[in-house]
Amino acid sequence: MSTVAAEHALALGLSERGRALLALVEDQWFDRKSCRTSAHDVANLLVGFANAEGGLVVVGLWGGQVEGVDASVKRISEWQQAAIDFTVPTVPCRHRLIECLNEQGQPDHLLVLEIETSEKVHANRRDEVFLRVGDENRRLTFAQRQELLYDKGQASYESTVVPGATKDDLDGELLASYASAVNHPEPDRLLAARGLVTRRAEMTVGAVLLFAEHPQTWLPEASVRVLRYRGRERGTGARQQLLDDVRLEGPIPRQLREARKAIFDRLPTRRALGASGRFERIGLLPEDAWLEGLVNAVIHRSYSVSGDHIRVEIFDDRVEIESPGRFPGIAESGDPLHITRFARNPRIARVCADLHFGQELGEGIRRMFEEMRLAGLADPAYHQTAGSVRVTLTSTPVDHALEARLPRGARDLVRIVREAGRISTGDIVEASGRSRPVVLRQLRALQDAGVITWIGHAPKDPRAYWTLRVE
Repeated sequence: MSTVAAEHALALGLSERGRALLALVEDQWFDRKSCRTSAHDVANLLVGFANAEGGLVVVGLWGGQVEGVDASVKRISEWQQAAIDFTVPTVPCRHRLIECLNEQGQPDHLLVLEIETSEKVHANRRDEVFLRVGDENRRLTFAQRQELLYDKGQASYESTVVPGATKDDLDGELLASYASAVNHPEPDRLLAARGLVTRRAEMTVGAVLLFAEHPQTWLPEASVRVLRYRGRERGTGARQQLLDDVRLEGPIPRQLREARKAIFDRLPTRRALGASGRFERIGLLPEDAWLEGLVNAVIHRSYSVSGDHIRVEIFDDRVEIESPGRFPGIAESGDPLHITRFARNPRIARVCADLHFGQELGEGIRRMFEEMRLAGLADPAYHQTAGSVRVTLTSTPVDHALEARLPRGARDLVRIVREAGRISTGDIVEASGRSRPVVLRQLRALQDAGVITWIGHAPKDPRAYWTLRVE
């Protein structure tokens, strides 16, 4: 939702504000609290929002009722001072009292706390660190706190000033359309409100990436490259299978629109019965799945990594999307479905959410899995290297009986073998990061299932290798 809907509700008439705020869904950027909430609890909420992407907290709403805060005069000052008294370092927060009518129809007020996203990691006075994840305020473990510190170091890059960039370099029409989309009367003030310019009106990396007419003047690799190959392999040298290579530049909103069309036009199709009841050309992969992968890559990539761009590689049987930077989140396991949401570029993510590009990071990944499963296709396969994340969406139908027979993690080995073409057992062990006995057990299960083949002259043949089985 972002904070746009909350701001619209606050701008309504006196008698409508409270009810409109009660009707909103609490999410990544919005929460409401009772007038009985302690300043300590408010401080924990401020910490969670500041460590994530900022947002709005409205005090005086609870249980479907507009309580108001006028009856809690002493607590109003405590809530207003919560950031100073109970957060370390102090959370950047603005507060204001908004007029409303309470449940009795009497004039009253709501306390609105607006929290900015921060480049620092904040804690409460007990040294507890919280992170806003969806509609939860999640307390982090020590390891998660350390990971957040690393991510925050990268997140500060989008707020770095771009030397030489001025307001004249921005696309006025694009900025005006954004202001119109969020119902804001002054585009210049909106840039400041979203943290995209400094107090001296200096342009940041985020402002340039989102609204400059040509961000690549300062950030040459801030682009999306769409490549279409013939067949299932890239090939090398004279055998290279590349058919088409398109580089898409410009501000992020334009990149997303043009990349979507470029992928759609180059994606292999099949003739099938469509929703209209007629036979149509339908993409081999669900559009919602690959589009979510593209949006996540553009919004959450590490723009501080120079010399690399986002690549979308399209084959006859799959799409691979690779973006610079590791997962922008706190991985609780190797499963991408269990990533604690954190936006590496919170200001960019917020603007793109206002423009309705994509879902939240965690929600978007879940949506990709759901769309692929609904289509009867294999789950998205994520592979993280030291400097990038690649997601592979394959058009291979899932054999659920086969999946049930294979040991956990076997699919990762299939990906390793497919990417290598042919690969030794030792190299698979090294690439997977697992123990040799575990890898051998998984390889044998894949071999028995007819998925991969071992090629060699003897059990200890040093030149033996594994390859995908070709029917």
